Amino acid sequence: MTEGHAEPRAARLKEAVRQARIDMAERTGVVVDLHDAEVARLEILNEALDPLFADIPAEVELFERGITRLWIDMIAHVVMGRDKRIYRFVQDTRYGRRVLGETADVAEAASLVTTYVARRLVERERVLAGDTELAARDLLIDQVSRRRRRRRMLGVLIVGLLLGVIAGAAGVFALAWWSLP
Repeated sequence: MTEGHAEPRAARLKEAVRQARIDMAERTGVVVDLHDAEVARLEILNEALDPLFADIPAEVELFERGITRLWIDMIAHVVMGRDKRIYRFVQDTRYGRRVLGETADVAEAASLVTTYVARRLVERERVLAGDTELAARDLLIDQVSRRRRRRRMLGVLIVGLLLGVIAGAAGVFALAWWSLP
């Protein structure tokens, strides 16, 4: 065998393994195989994202992929839906988990991730350039959240105070009622 034949065979084998994974993921219906199907589908999406991650400059260390969930960065990842056929792209925020998109199509899921990565790169550039709008927006969100928490706490205190006054008045009334001849 010559060196020239090894490359096409390796490419054909890689494509055959990829196709076998797709076939397995499509026909898997047994509960025991659901995890394998989920990992296979995430690996397929991971391979589809290879060109995107190849384009990210080496000095940008925001993004790193992993396969238990397909982690895109520290706060965003792709998980499979309950039926193990839907890609769910989610982001964890300080306000809870946010679904950025759901699709059964690998190309569409890759497009969602590509858009996310592009936005994160632009945000990074703005922060490095000294753009304080993002920091100001975070500060504003924190102030609004604190105000809401204070209002809730004040509301709880007022309701508690009113209930205490009502309970006390009812107790005094009941005591007076029972102590009358």
